[in-house]
Amino acid sequence: MQLDSISFAQRQRLAYIDFCLLFKGAIHRQDLINRFEVGLSAGSRDFNLYKDLVPANLEYDAREKRYFQTAQFKPLFEHDAQRTLTKLANDISDGFDAIGDIHFPVEAPSSLNIPDIFIVARLVQAILNNKAVSVIYTSLSSGSGARELVPHSIVDNGLRWHVRAFDRKSQSFRDFVLTRMSKVTIKTSPDTHELAAQDAEWHRLIPLQLVPHPKNVSFPTAIEMDYGMENSQLLINVRAAMAGYLLRRWNVDCTERGTLKGAEYQLWLQNRFTLRNVDNLAIAPGYDNV
Repeated sequence: MQLDSISFAQRQRLAYIDFCLLFKGAIHRQDLINRFEVGLSAGSRDFNLYKDLVPANLEYDAREKRYFQTAQFKPLFEHDAQRTLTKLANDISDGFDAIGDIHFPVEAPSSLNIPDIFIVARLVQAILNNKAVSVIYTSLSSGSGARELVPHSIVDNGLRWHVRAFDRKSQSFRDFVLTRMSKVTIKTSPDTHELAAQDAEWHRLIPLQLVPHPKNVSFPTAIEMDYGMENSQLLINVRAAMAGYLLRRWNVDCTERGTLKGAEYQLWLQNRFTLRNVDNLAIAPGYDNV
């Protein structure tokens, strides 16, 4: 049977099964029934049809009463990496992008680096199932090598996607760029000190006080309108682990007196000296210039 001969509604349900197997590693029949509000018999037919189309993709565990991804799994649908990551980031994990959405006339800047969807899927599986992973990672400082990580979040930092994880080599929580991973193998469950709850910089919120740049902007009202400022400032709370990425993405001048020159620096971080011991701020424009 060809996919294009199946009704649109059933293709949606098959795509959901495919998506859950790829990203979660498993799916209950009740997950499909609850998501699409179909009857038990209809849900059973969908799983039977999926198994007819790709019999090597799943196996049923009678004890746990759910279907698991097999080692031979190959997605039935094409899952576009950029769109799927966006949906995951916005908690829209329905698998619909496997069968095509309405294309709205909206453009975004081109992405120069798109992660391997199978690397992303394996990391998501590890996070959802509370597992550690072994990866082959290529860093700028030490080249390629094996690392053992305990991932807890996948993040778009504005320029690239990375995973926030406990690194067993350095015994610390760090960020790892997804496109620098060439292999991911799921390992055993982590120890307590490796869990997300112990990632202090992830849970710590810090205030950023952003104002129009005091020297590069001739008409600050325009900047105030751009960012919805009140009383000529924008005060936001961000994760300490993410602050530097945000400041770099928006070209926020983080020098002591707003001394960076250039039209790209339209914002200034006014409260830089109230921020202490935030490692991620080292990548912010001008933060380490004083």
